[in-house]
Amino acid sequence: MCENVYDMIIVGSGPAGLTAGIYGKRAGLKVVILESGFIQGGQIVNTYEVDNYPGMPGISGLELAEKLKEHVTGLGVEIARGKVKGISLDGEWKIVHTKKADYRGKAVILAAGAVHRKLEVPGEEELAGMGVSYCATCDGAFFKDKTVAVVGGGDAAVEDAIFLARGCKQVYLIHRRDQLRAAQVLQDALKDFHNITCIWDTTVEKIGGEQQVQWITLKQTKTAEEYQLDVDGVFIAVGTVPDTGFVKELVDLDEHGYIKAGEDGRTDVSGIYAAGDIRTKELRQIITAAADGANCVNSAQQDLYKG
Repeated sequence: MCENVYDMIIVGSGPAGLTAGIYGKRAGLKVVILESGFIQGGQIVNTYEVDNYPGMPGISGLELAEKLKEHVTGLGVEIARGKVKGISLDGEWKIVHTKKADYRGKAVILAAGAVHRKLEVPGEEELAGMGVSYCATCDGAFFKDKTVAVVGGGDAAVEDAIFLARGCKQVYLIHRRDQLRAAQVLQDALKDFHNITCIWDTTVEKIGGEQQVQWITLKQTKTAEEYQLDVDGVFIAVGTVPDTGFVKELVDLDEHGYIKAGEDGRTDVSGIYAAGDIRTKELRQIITAAADGANCVNSAQQDLYKG
């Protein structure tokens, strides 16, 4: 018999999961948040500056995550560490399986977020942690006064390039197209840094070096010309993929692996809801993730107490 019995189990402690915890606790539900890592906050902890969260302009991602966590723990919401391996159904109950324990609940909110997309090029795996990074705010300090490359063209890539330019000698921003997809305010900010060089219409074909990153092979998409660029580090910011592997046989996913769920968070399985970057949606932002968390709790309440 499972001893860990709750009204609501939340998988993931990013903005969606933490918000769900707040709303669930305020609704009088017995709630637990399961998090696989040591730090709560999801991807925002890797963001140097958040400038679009209402009322908190310029706050660091880590600080915002800490404020969210303080709110949750201040309400007495339980946070347990455990990597979810899968979920099984037992009548109206859902059993969430982790490596160390099982958790039984009537409602489960999936808010595991997304993981960094990889380039899938030679040398990436071999040199991971030896110059290949997916987090500029985590690893940027190791490259002070050095030359690095940032791969990508969206908000995350430009934010990483700006962050690194404050301490690195030279930053190359490599994008496969001829213009960035990042917000205009970020593109304008690039102009203030003379040590950032944009390399357009180019892909990274290989990452090389002896025991650490020393160079990358680049390919011009229009001419197919290849050449080598000497760098000390490569920061990869080419998007994310949803962390849905543990429920791929349970709930309906779209062709990209996102859980099919609307604004109410309901999936095709009764009592299971999806919030944040893990679900199908147009806009993936901190504020929309928080809204998802609140909406999922509202839906769960309606479903738990209907009739």
